[in-house]
Amino acid sequence: MNLTPSLVPTVNIIGSRVAALSFQSQIDIIVNWASARQSRFVCVANTHMLIEAHRKLAFWSILQSADLVTPDGMPLVWMMKLMGVRRPERVAGMDIFLTLCHQALEQNSAVFFVGSQAKILGRMQCRLEREFPGLKIAGMEPLPFGDTAPEESSALIQQINESGAGILFVSLGCPKQEYWMAKHKNKIDAVMIGLGGVFPIYAGIQKHAPKIFRKSGLEWLYRLSQEPRRLWKRYTSTIPIFVWLALKQIYTDVLWASKQQDQVINNQNCDGSL
Repeated sequence: MNLTPSLVPTVNIIGSRVAALSFQSQIDIIVNWASARQSRFVCVANTHMLIEAHRKLAFWSILQSADLVTPDGMPLVWMMKLMGVRRPERVAGMDIFLTLCHQALEQNSAVFFVGSQAKILGRMQCRLEREFPGLKIAGMEPLPFGDTAPEESSALIQQINESGAGILFVSLGCPKQEYWMAKHKNKIDAVMIGLGGVFPIYAGIQKHAPKIFRKSGLEWLYRLSQEPRRLWKRYTSTIPIFVWLALKQIYTDVLWASKQQDQVINNQNCDGSL
């Protein structure tokens, strides 16, 4: 599937557009862009990201300009179903990462990694070499917490472009990685994918939530149990707001529309009885 971003079907979730395609269809789009070395960026959205967009107009604009916004969290998938999307699928960061590594290995194409820490990248490389022997790792570059100097940024862009990589995995955390990708759109000749916490999980620094937590929409609870000090404030300040906005949207877009349809049917019945 080779769709331009404007042709990717989307659904509005609390004000942000999210791709309404199957997992494989979204992977196919990324692979086609990567094969052509197109400068694109992909946001992997969860409730935290959508609340950031709801609160900050600048970040909302970033999501609007993204070439693809995938539904990572299960609450987004449930919302899509309620909004009328047939058989919506979760398109999560770890699944995207593993599938694209497999695809890159099969197609003998290169991938590049930016962000995180040298220690984490080193452990990732060891695991990648073990699980995907022969995968072309074009480069792994950690980034400092602050913005890089212009000359350092230019050197990194040149390094990525000269590496031949069609896929650039970015791990700077939300919302920094999304701002970084938008800033480098049309400068980096690769599909940039913001993967947030995938790097430390794949490196074995953090544990991946068991499947039952991921499928039930309770992955946030598992992550909170792993990092309560860092995550408690994020979750308490985003989850209740997301629930409220989601319920409000469901009432407005679904229940109200249903009432309007019932009213039309009633009017037609009345007209027919005259």
